[in-house]
Amino acid sequence: MTLRLGPGERARFGRGSARIPVELRLGDETVSRLAGEIHATDDHWQLSNLSNTHAYLVENPEGAGEYLRVPPRRIGAPIPFEFSRVVLPSRRETPLSFQVFAPDHVYLDPDAHGGSRESRTMTAYSLDETATYFLVLVALCEPWLRDRSPAAVPTTPQVVARLHGHPACARLTARAVSSHLDYLADEKLRIDLPDGDRADRRSGKREAVVGLALKFGIVREEHLALLPAPEPARTGR
Repeated sequence: MTLRLGPGERARFGRGSARIPVELRLGDETVSRLAGEIHATDDHWQLSNLSNTHAYLVENPEGAGEYLRVPPRRIGAPIPFEFSRVVLPSRRETPLSFQVFAPDHVYLDPDAHGGSRESRTMTAYSLDETATYFLVLVALCEPWLRDRSPAAVPTTPQVVARLHGHPACARLTARAVSSHLDYLADEKLRIDLPDGDRADRRSGKREAVVGLALKFGIVREEHLALLPAPEPARTGR
């Protein structure tokens, strides 16, 4: 399930009921009927913890274990992470969680010098080159950048394998790569794909992301240095 929130919009989450509707339903008896609320602003999002007893964690999957603890009854806690995982306490063996992609963060054009915010030139595509989603994008573009000829766009399992040697990607999963791809296509690069079956859309999304990133120089040869060293080619006897 995917919810899209524009600036100023809110979504409530919890167990919900007929009398307490929520936009994101979490079916666990340890979760309050109305557990919390997400509020999207212009360039970040806020989390309200409406529980009287439980703290929530907001993890940064892009970083080295950074997280925020939002205490009970905290309203409008600002979350700085561009890509976050909200974790709620439960009796399950695996944590009860959901992901939040922040509104588009704004970055100045590197060639802009001084001046007011209104007078400065903003980048058309504001990507964080230290984020895992950017590593995924570089891995997708790598065959074209190295060979300079038409090549098949790497599949999701190939991207996982290619990034496995990177310290930030040791636990990267295929599902996480798909989430990063969706974030790149839908939020960062704002690619509009025609309707089709799921497999065609996934393949088309990868190709569209790579095509746009290469066309506008979002990913360049120097970005290949961000990837782990390629494994030496195996030769048979």
